[in-house]
Amino acid sequence: MDFEFSEDQTMIIDSARKFLEKECPKEKVRELKEDEKGYDPDTWNKMVEMGWMGLIFPEEYEGTGMDFFDLMILMEEMGRNLLPGPFFSTVALCSLPILEFGSSDQKKEILPKIAYGEKIWTLALTETSATYEPSGVALQATLDGDYVLEGTKLFVPYANIADYMLVVARTSDKADPKEGITVFIVDAKSPGIKTEVIPTAAHDKQCEVIFDKVKVSKGNILGEPDNGWDIVEFIIQRASVLKSAEMLGGAQTALNMGNDYAKERVQFDKPIGSFQAIQHKLAKMLIDVEGLRFLVYEAAWKTSIGSQSALLNSIVKAKANEVFQRTCLESIKVHGAIGFTEELDLGLFFLRTKASEFALGDTGFHRERIAQELESYKPSFLS
Repeated sequence: MDFEFSEDQTMIIDSARKFLEKECPKEKVRELKEDEKGYDPDTWNKMVEMGWMGLIFPEEYEGTGMDFFDLMILMEEMGRNLLPGPFFSTVALCSLPILEFGSSDQKKEILPKIAYGEKIWTLALTETSATYEPSGVALQATLDGDYVLEGTKLFVPYANIADYMLVVARTSDKADPKEGITVFIVDAKSPGIKTEVIPTAAHDKQCEVIFDKVKVSKGNILGEPDNGWDIVEFIIQRASVLKSAEMLGGAQTALNMGNDYAKERVQFDKPIGSFQAIQHKLAKMLIDVEGLRFLVYEAAWKTSIGSQSALLNSIVKAKANEVFQRTCLESIKVHGAIGFTEELDLGLFFLRTKASEFALGDTGFHRERIAQELESYKPSFLS
């Protein structure tokens, strides 16, 4: 592994950091918390001009032909600035599986419109159980000429503004819950769809979406009928790494805030960073963040070279869940009581920790997956 950034990757980092510092100050993050849409269309269009929506698409689909690792470092920069908006739902949750499993016609029709920022997408996967296990998929899709969708999805990000959804539904009942699942491409404005934003601490536009006899044609199936769990697994594996990169960016900023404050805040005629208790706290935070960084980078690198590891990906997400929250809490302790308030930018990062933890599986979910992977795990030195 060589994590030395290439010239192109350095350019992505530098341009993204400058752009987001200018276009996404914390004042705007606060404003967008109360905005009905939850994102700034003007900033969205500027992101399109920078080529971010199609960063990982081949040129034939109006993309720039970069790889998964490049997308990961862009997500890290977005996490540093708490960028609100449907980038993650559109690109990470939907465009990647369409690029991998879509038919030639589907890719030609859908991907250029995503690259040009013309359409916003989201994934409708979790239901009342909020689990990412196949047993949690209960929304029914019945074949009656067209497919008819009946059921409810919960915690669908930015469904309130989405143009299209990937909807995970059960098309047949099998003994194995992984079987009989199909992924549909659904127009979010179809008759019978009702969307309502769920109030959350992070104000991150998680929605309840009710499907009441929503008709979907057979041509709007992604992949093969009854074999959709492979697509869902593909999404979980890749999107969990990208979400972890976003959390890494947030943890790094929280660490920086704590470190800067420790240098500036004076007590007993000394900066509080000169006291050993604060030094130890900051040192532990640094160890956490740097440890997470190398896990995230390794997982993204393995995915980029086609050597993805489900074990490593779950380790990464479980670690990111813990490190992001712990780093924010420790930085808050460095700041004192004001750190808990939204008046301080650090409070905005803390509000994101739980929302990020439950996206693509919480710590318990991924620890269970790690345990399952370890049952068949064979260290490389024994190969």
